[in-house]
Amino acid sequence: MNTLVKQTWAGLRVLLVLTVLLGVLYPLSVWAIARIPGLEGNAEGSLVTQNGQAVGSSLIGVDPVPADPAHDPWFHTRPSALAKDALGPGDPSTSGASNKGPYNEDLVKTIGERKDAIAKREGVTPDQVPPDAVTASGSGLDPAISVAYAELQAPRVARNTGLPLDRVKQLIEQNTGGAGIGVPGVTVLPLNLAVRAAAGGAH
Repeated sequence: MNTLVKQTWAGLRVLLVLTVLLGVLYPLSVWAIARIPGLEGNAEGSLVTQNGQAVGSSLIGVDPVPADPAHDPWFHTRPSALAKDALGPGDPSTSGASNKGPYNEDLVKTIGERKDAIAKREGVTPDQVPPDAVTASGSGLDPAISVAYAELQAPRVARNTGLPLDRVKQLIEQNTGGAGIGVPGVTVLPLNLAVRAAAGGAH
């Protein structure tokens, strides 16, 4: 009986110690480290604010939804594999790939639907749609698109915002970076914010 009591008491002490260490001290230390200047932005989701309001994240791509799809003034991100529709906006709180291979019939069909929808939206032929416009990334939340996809969207954005096409292309160039690996990429959120500012904030 004494052995059982000793073992029970030892188990309770281990439980108490681990609860304090892993349930209290560890979370508090992670929270405190996340408040160190320079790390706080990443810990809070790298929020982009404008006039004191959060308008998005610099690391998470969220596809904008136009108020009037027939007069769409926005640049769009890559599609999300988790979206309900072929080009529907994904849920930024959920990340993941489709895990479908290149010969999967459903994936091939979805890519064809995306290509046709984008070609119709941009007023081009399907063969002019770049690959990243119709394929989802591993996360489905890429904040950047290829220069080719941005340039494909430029005429529509110019037409629906009233900005000169040359000005829109200039904004694309200003928001083009190396995407961290030396491959040119256009970050969609700051580009859309720049377009809105240039158009007088009407969109």
